[in-house]
Amino acid sequence: MSDLSDEELMAMFREERTRHYAFDLLMRQYQRRLYAFVRRMVTDHDEAQDVLQDSFVKVWHNLDQFRGGSALFSWLYRITHNQCLDHLRRRKRNVFVSNESVMNSLTSNMDATEHFNGDHIQRQLQRALMTLPDKQRAVFTMKYFEELKYEEISTITGTSVGALKSSYHIAVKKIEAWLQRDQTKSAL
Repeated sequence: MSDLSDEELMAMFREERTRHYAFDLLMRQYQRRLYAFVRRMVTDHDEAQDVLQDSFVKVWHNLDQFRGGSALFSWLYRITHNQCLDHLRRRKRNVFVSNESVMNSLTSNMDATEHFNGDHIQRQLQRALMTLPDKQRAVFTMKYFEELKYEEISTITGTSVGALKSSYHIAVKKIEAWLQRDQTKSAL
């Protein structure tokens, strides 16, 4: 079955007899892209699954309130983005260690799982990405990996396009610096 338009999905969701079917289609249509974003944010497969599940629970409870002011995907992404940030805040708050320790934990989880199949360069990029503040990492992930336009990211995050461009530029510079330091350490 081909992907349905936002309007078709919402029309089916608003009908009591097709509500569950429409939600199942919505999940199938968007879960892969949303999972990819969540996974880059939290790195651990099981945690990413939990965050994605929490996101879809929130979507289920709030989908009746979606009015179509933005694309359905942007609305879903915003919920998922917020769930990621909430998850990361809870994780940092529950762990009485430094942010660096949390980052090391997240990247070691990435190495220990069979669900991450990246090569050495992808692993290094992910490690560099984990050094960024959460919101900056989200912006970089949406722009670089998801190839979203700044206007879409603005809708998702509620941040101005100018601030997003600045955040992305700073993130790129930090990642480049981290990769250069790492390469220098490896050469020694």
